[in-house]
Amino acid sequence: MAHKPVVYCYSGCGTCRKALAWLAAQGVECDVRPIRETPPSKAELEAALAQGIPLKGLFNVSGGDYKELGLKDKLAAMTVSEAVALLASRGNLVKRPFVAHDGKHLVGFSEESFESFFPSRRRS
Repeated sequence: MAHKPVVYCYSGCGTCRKALAWLAAQGVECDVRPIRETPPSKAELEAALAQGIPLKGLFNVSGGDYKELGLKDKLAAMTVSEAVALLASRGNLVKRPFVAHDGKHLVGFSEESFESFFPSRRRS
């Protein structure tokens, strides 16, 4: 039996609300976790990188924490493990929503990316 997708999101984020609304409309039950309080683990973030998501693509580059920490200038000098540790310790830095399902990961929301990620849910 397949596990429910885990969707890390922030309740104040309009993009997260759109993603959750899309999932609900498709009948996708998911385990929603507050990204600020329970960020994705280092293992999940590393798996997303291994899947081909670029390191910078995991960061919420428009967020206040990113700007506050000056990561625009610091990220290039960080090792992957330093960057992943920072993301895993500070959920506001992670681009959201962050979705983990059956060993695959998705960052951000667009209808197209969600339709590709959840193909069996597409019924017209």
